[in-house]
Amino acid sequence: MAEETHAFEQTYIFNLLPNKTFTFQQDLHTTALLMKWSMLGRISAQAFNFDQTFQSYRKNDFALNFFQDPCVKNNLKTLDASGAWKPLGSDVTHVDVETVPCTKVSVDIFEPIFSSGIVRPSGHIVKCYHEVNPDFDELRMMLLEEDSDNYHVVSPCDRQEFLFRLFKHIVLGGELCQYEDVISPYIESAKMIYKDLVNVQKDSDTREIRVASTILKVAAHDENGLCYPSGRDNEQTFAYLCIDPFKRHVLTERWGRRGCFLRSYLYSSVRLRVLERPH
Repeated sequence: MAEETHAFEQTYIFNLLPNKTFTFQQDLHTTALLMKWSMLGRISAQAFNFDQTFQSYRKNDFALNFFQDPCVKNNLKTLDASGAWKPLGSDVTHVDVETVPCTKVSVDIFEPIFSSGIVRPSGHIVKCYHEVNPDFDELRMMLLEEDSDNYHVVSPCDRQEFLFRLFKHIVLGGELCQYEDVISPYIESAKMIYKDLVNVQKDSDTREIRVASTILKVAAHDENGLCYPSGRDNEQTFAYLCIDPFKRHVLTERWGRRGCFLRSYLYSSVRLRVLERPH
């Protein structure tokens, strides 16, 4: 029986979809914010499709097949040490895969931030003292400092949610980030990117809206070690694959801050998109 099952588990094949666009990259207000946060120009997106049904128990195979696929190897953009875009090119030998919770269909996850004194009723972010950074606030304190008074106002489960991760990456920004005084641009931008990357459907029985996408955090290795999303391991260097099993789209978004952070998404359907940001 095991041999029979294995016979049907064929290698996934991917094709580049060069004309796929992202709403948040077309919206002028959002691109202006990305520039202000030192993110614009450090993000690149691509789309691919794949040829067979995605099964969650095969997520490791899916990720490895993706990075080993000739089309992906020749077209997936990454940044070299000089900051120039280039094809992945590496012969990937294995991929670290982590499933990321993705269940949110509203922005209620941010309510504790408003009710804990991190943000004033006006939406303005409360400033605070920090030993290293003189221009600091309670929002970044909550996101970064585990010993801060407000660190636990957002539950550990919600901190792992894909929507909250996007929000955190946006708030921290790039190396020349001009931080916001009010919280709404962060939330609205995170919501727009989330809607670009995640597919939702209405349950036919309950009529409730639910997330259909599977989100994987990935790190690819070749014979020399880590090669994607970066050649260096860093907490803020990462890639996500957002998989829509119904459309068979796979989107990979890579987001990076030079020396600090990078992310990628992939979603499974009949096309794949890649969004990259240099590190």
